[in-house]
Amino acid sequence: MATPQDKTILVVDDEDDVREFLSTVLEDSGYQVVTASDGEDALSRVEEKAPDLISLDLVMPKKSGMRFLHDLRRRQEWRDIPVVIVTAHANDDLGRGDLQEIFADKGQLGPRMYLEKPVDPEQYSDLISEILGVGLEQELREHEVERMRHQLHQLADEADASTLPQLLRLFRSVR
Repeated sequence: MATPQDKTILVVDDEDDVREFLSTVLEDSGYQVVTASDGEDALSRVEEKAPDLISLDLVMPKKSGMRFLHDLRRRQEWRDIPVVIVTAHANDDLGRGDLQEIFADKGQLGPRMYLEKPVDPEQYSDLISEILGVGLEQELREHEVERMRHQLHQLADEADASTLPQLLRLFRSVR
C-alpha cells in the first residue's frame, strides 16, 4: 500500500503565502512537494517529472490554471494526473466561468473537486489522501477516535440487559 512518502504533489499558486501554507500542510502529512507560481512554471515542473497529483489555483498571471489544465490534458501521459482546484474565486467573475467549464466538460479537463480558500488543512490533506488512496494504515486521527467512542457509548446505552455482559466480554477479549 502506498504511503504519503511515496507520492509527489505539485502545488500551483501565485500567492507565496498560500503556496507555502499548502506545501507545509502536505509536507506535515508526509508528502513530497514541488511548487510552481503560475501555469507556465507548473508546466515546466510536470515536464521535469510528472507528479502524482496537482493542487491548482485558477486565477494566476502568465498562464492561468485553466490554460494550464488544457495544456496538461493535451498530453496523453499526463491526462490521468488527478487535479484538485484550490481557489478563492469559485463564486466571482474571475473564476466562476472557468470552474463551470471544468465541471461541464465530461471527462476532458478532469477535476471534479475543488476547495475554496481559505482551505481547512485537515480537509485538504484528507481529500488528497483519499484521491491518492494513501495513509489508510496511518493511526486514526483524534476526531475519528472520538466519533467511534461516541458510537460505542450509544450502542452500550441502547443495549438491553442481556446484551451488556456479551459486549463487556467482547471488549475484554480484544484489549
